[in-house]
Amino acid sequence: MRNLLAFLLRYQGILLFVLLEVVSFYFFLTNSSYQRAAFFNSANAYMGVLLERRTQVADYFRLGELNKELLADNARLRYRLYPTDFSRREADSLPVGRDTLGRIVYRHLRPAVLPAPGSVATGPAQNSKLKTQNSRPDTLLLGLTRQASQPLVAARVINNSLREVDNYLTLNVGSADGVQPDRGVIAAGGVVGKVQAVSQHYARVTSVLHSKLQIAAQIKRDGTICSVKWPEGMDFAHALVDQVQRQTRVLRGDTIVTSGYNAVFPPGVFIGTVESVTTEPNKDFLTVKLRLGVDFSRLTYVYVVPTPPSTERDSLEQHTSELPASIKAAQAKAAKEEAAKKEKKP
Repeated sequence: MRNLLAFLLRYQGILLFVLLEVVSFYFFLTNSSYQRAAFFNSANAYMGVLLERRTQVADYFRLGELNKELLADNARLRYRLYPTDFSRREADSLPVGRDTLGRIVYRHLRPAVLPAPGSVATGPAQNSKLKTQNSRPDTLLLGLTRQASQPLVAARVINNSLREVDNYLTLNVGSADGVQPDRGVIAAGGVVGKVQAVSQHYARVTSVLHSKLQIAAQIKRDGTICSVKWPEGMDFAHALVDQVQRQTRVLRGDTIVTSGYNAVFPPGVFIGTVESVTTEPNKDFLTVKLRLGVDFSRLTYVYVVPTPPSTERDSLEQHTSELPASIKAAQAKAAKEEAAKKEKKP
């Protein structure tokens, strides 16, 4: 208390001057409308600049949180681009049992829509026809057990190799986030790769820049089926379009998208654009160079496609692909036996 009184007594002249200045400034503003308006306008301008700078500083320290929010919003929006095949369909009836004759009984989810009483189409025959049509269930829905898709899983790339023979990425999401192996990974620019293995909180992705990864693709202009692969030694901005027949008309600038045939990526995801087409002698296929849509040198955020491959489909296709070889072997054996029998005959 003694120090405070000593301070006030020591600087009483300066403090009195500041007090009188504040009082005079207050009376100056309250008694003049013009000066009051000019003061508040200037004060608002300076306060606006100050608040803007404060907001910029606060946002800088919240960039990580803002990026996560934007990534989640982008994942929800991108999920709407890849709906399930039957997401817009609605079954009109469901099977609830069988009658005494063994016929399936359906419960109608939507009543029959009959014409207005005064329309030409009214009548017992027409009403019976409409009821018969409504009694047919949507078999595409009732016969399918397709699992409902989940939203895209947003992830950040925490490791990325570019100049190896087989390149991989590491993501900061794993099984705890719903990521499973053999799921596709895409980015804003297009296809990135396929999930190879997952742990609880991390995932290892086989990049498009991998010599053993092939992507089922098609030319968007005419639907020609092909595949995309990255050959060893090529730079990280290009790849090759494989299995394009020599007679196929491929133009520079054509868009290559996923075909959806391998069940890893939904159809229509951008892969890249054709940069050059070369016809080489003694080859049945064209050499098509593709510029990838994803810049792997600046890849930061990606999305894991939620739809997993069908195990039943994969096993069936693998079995049927092996079947023709066995049939050919059996046919060759039968032909040899038949030729041997003919030789023995006089």
